[in-house]
Amino acid sequence: RREVVSFRQQDVAARNGLNARLTIDSRVQHIVETELDKAMIKHRPKGVTAVVVRPSTGEIIAMANRPDFDPNRPGDFPAGHRRNRAVTDIAEPGSTFKAVTVAAALNERQVSLSTVFDCERGSFYYGGRRLRDDHSYHRLNVKQIITKSSNIGSAKIALGLGALKLHQYISRFGFGERTRISLPGEVRGTVHPLTSWNKLSITRVPMGHEVATTPIQMAMMFSAIANKGKLMRPRLLRQVEDEQGRVVVRYHSESVRQVVSAETALKVTEALKTVVQSGGTARRADMDYFTVAGKTGTAQKAIRGRYVPGKYYSSFVGFFPADRPVLCIYVALDEPTGDYYASQTAAPVFRAIAERAASYLG
Repeated sequence: RREVVSFRQQDVAARNGLNARLTIDSRVQHIVETELDKAMIKHRPKGVTAVVVRPSTGEIIAMANRPDFDPNRPGDFPAGHRRNRAVTDIAEPGSTFKAVTVAAALNERQVSLSTVFDCERGSFYYGGRRLRDDHSYHRLNVKQIITKSSNIGSAKIALGLGALKLHQYISRFGFGERTRISLPGEVRGTVHPLTSWNKLSITRVPMGHEVATTPIQMAMMFSAIANKGKLMRPRLLRQVEDEQGRVVVRYHSESVRQVVSAETALKVTEALKTVVQSGGTARRADMDYFTVAGKTGTAQKAIRGRYVPGKYYSSFVGFFPADRPVLCIYVALDEPTGDYYASQTAAPVFRAIAERAASYLG
């Protein structure tokens, strides 16, 4: 409470500040927060995060984390509760990442949705290690590899595509770099350079291992597929106004790059629509009145380079209406208790948020 005179440069008269108008929709934000509260009670995870995006503009209309804190009394809560998990936390995404692999191969015309791969009846020996599927699949086409979430099918698609091309598309989708959202603490995630890949990497990275992503990166990647292959920068600020409501600064949508062609994005969407249908891994994400395109991811957590039994990161990311997307929603539960598959944890939370948001937005 004492002025340090040597630091004085000039005296500035007090004046009213400006008001920041956000892209956040307070009703949708409330919907998301109430559904995350329910998920915390039901699944007792270490944490849960959700992000809701408008794919065509990159506008964030809701973003929430649990556990959280009271901003009026931040010091009363642990430091871990005060971080924004959507931009500060990373995890191996698991099978949600298969959308990147398939999009890359389709865009390079290495495969079509009807290209068939031998999935080795659930056990594939490569590079001295065995890769397994949850079920014994024999022959699956590319669309079915997404439907059934086949690890072996994804690995074989990547083997045909090649490590260099796969790595290029991973980077083009924005992984390994910050999204430049206007929030503090955002991290880049982890994408190892090709020189650090081992002989197994080409079969593990395609299914979301050996990479680490943030929730906002995953939400924007799926938003790019929903937006005909165009990646947008996530946006939280709509405009800045003075006290009379006059606009001082208006912020506009910003395109980052065209990652894949619109044709490729539509093909990936066609495959992702089957995930929530009969025979897919996320029937509980299906909506009553809208078609959903999405993907589950159940990844065993790696701590200090070792996978830990019983600890999982479960996520679902999808958009709707699938053929004319309005919203993209990402939901992730960190170490849910009991049921841990994304189909049983994240997918129902996605549906609850999506149904209520669709009803409110009309």
